[in-house]
Amino acid sequence: MKRIGILTSGGDAPGMNACIRAAVRAARAQEIEILGIRRGYAGLIRDEIEPLDRKAVANIIHQGGTILGTARSPEFMDSEGRARAIRNLEKSRIEGLILIGGEGTFRGATELSQESGVGVIGVPGTIDNDIYGTDYTIGFDSAVNCALEAIDRIRDTALSHERLFFVEVMGRHTGFIALESGMAGGAEELLIPEIPFSIDKLCEHLERSFRGEKRSAIVVVAESGRPGDSFRIAREVRDRVGFDSRVCVLGHLQRGGSPTARDRVLAGKLGVAAVQALAAGKTGYMVGEINWKTAYTPLRDTWKKGKQLNDELVAMRMLLCE
Repeated sequence: MKRIGILTSGGDAPGMNACIRAAVRAARAQEIEILGIRRGYAGLIRDEIEPLDRKAVANIIHQGGTILGTARSPEFMDSEGRARAIRNLEKSRIEGLILIGGEGTFRGATELSQESGVGVIGVPGTIDNDIYGTDYTIGFDSAVNCALEAIDRIRDTALSHERLFFVEVMGRHTGFIALESGMAGGAEELLIPEIPFSIDKLCEHLERSFRGEKRSAIVVVAESGRPGDSFRIAREVRDRVGFDSRVCVLGHLQRGGSPTARDRVLAGKLGVAAVQALAAGKTGYMVGEINWKTAYTPLRDTWKKGKQLNDELVAMRMLLCE
């Protein structure tokens, strides 16, 4: 293989730049030319392709976001849009393609792998950690630590004012960020989509806490595909038990900022593995990390098979969140 391309797609995640850097260095070490595709699939359809070298990726390992830019591309989900993208890959003589992104990215990559003669390798880059085939995705650790810092800061205010706070974190339709940041932050309750909850039980728990020694509480809420839903929950709690509360929606704060050491190392490892996989002739796989070892999962499985929360952490939640 003499020439490969790389793009970032979907939501940005801390560590994407570290992955781009690693892929460029690994490709150049094998004398493989590497081209960057701007704005994900949208840029591929519009032929926004440019060469990358070591100078282009110098001093980006610590930067959040992605130097290549990213975008969502409904046009790519149409066969005509993919045909245009494939023609641009052929015009640029790209033999292999690395795609850094999440579930939506890999859905498109599955189609691209089947419809083109280009080798396709995915790298999991999303703060949500909802991709089957890897223990952690690039950006997840950074998002958890961002949420944790916010929870720690909010607890200071909650203690000072003896108040209840609802902290809403991202995660799409999953509770990975809420579970880990909430447990690490000592939250009194975690509301995540994988575990059904009722307002009645939440109110009972909070009343029990405030009847005891506690004079403040933090409830971490996973957005669960409904950003801002924590305001509704807070209103219902106030109406039932009269607790005055405040709501803090962290939102896109969790996407930006410098990646943690864990995300930088993971991004480097998977970026190198993606290049090595293409050079070895692999296609239609995602490179991930399972039990600290590089793992290859068929692209279709990454979005067809649901990823489950860690059972041990879920069980510990009832013990630690009191």
